Amino acid sequence: MTSEPLFSTPTVKLPVMLVAEVQDSLLVVVHDLNRLDGLLAHAMENLMQRFTAASENLAAPALADLDDLRKARMSLHAAVTELQFQDMASQLIVHTSKVLQGCAYRLAADAMGLEDGEAVPFVEEVPERPNPVTQDEMQAGSIELF
Repeated sequence: MTSEPLFSTPTVKLPVMLVAEVQDSLLVVVHDLNRLDGLLAHAMENLMQRFTAASENLAAPALADLDDLRKARMSLHAAVTELQFQDMASQLIVHTSKVLQGCAYRLAADAMGLEDGEAVPFVEEVPERPNPVTQDEMQAGSIELF
C-alpha cells in the first residue's frame, strides 16, 4: 500500500514554449531597466554639472547682496537636493531587476529542469524586502550629496 502525503503542493503544467517566452520577456525587462538606470545616472551627472556651474556663477562676491540672486542660489540648492531621487530610483531598479531575473531563472528551472551537467545560472537570491527604498519624498536637510 502506497502512502500519499497528507498535503501536496499543487502544480500547474505549462507548455515549454510559454515558459521560454515568459522567461525571455522577463529578461528583456531586466535589460531595459538596466538601460533606464544608466540613462538616469547620465542625466543626473549632467544636471549636477550644470547646477554646480550655475551656483558658482551666482556666488560672485559682487552679487552677494542682491536678494533675487540669493533666492536663485537657494532654489539651485533645493534642486540639487531633489536630484537624490536618482539614487533612490537606481536602488529600486536594481531591486526590481534582481526579482525579475530570479523569477525568470526559477520559472525555467522549475518548468524545464536542468540537463545533466548543466550549471544553474548564477543569480543572487531574490531579495526578501519588498522595497529597498522607503523614502517617498525629498526634503532639504543635512545630507551628503553624491
